Amino acid sequence: AEQIRPFVKGTYVTLGTDGFGRSDTREQLRHFFEVDRHWVTLAALKALADEGVIGRDKVAAAMVKYNLDPNKPNPMSV
Repeated sequence: AEQIRPFVKGTYVTLGTDGFGRSDTREQLRHFFEVDRHWVTLAALKALADEGVIGRDKVAAAMVKYNLDPNKPNPMSV
C-alpha cells in the first residue's frame, strides 16, 4: 500500500493490509521467513558442513557474503 502513496494526490489512508502482512514485497517476505535464495543457499551449505563435505568456514563465509544475521529471531516464533 505504501508503494503507491507518492502517486496519490490528497489524503491517503491505508485500510487493512496490502496482502503480505509482515512485509511490503514478496522479496522481503521470503527473506523474513528465510526462504529466499540466500537462506536456501545457507541451508544447503550447512547441510554439507554437517555431513563433513565442506568446512564450517564456508557456511560462515556465506553468512557474511549474503549479510545474514546469525542472531535473527526464528520467523516462526516472532
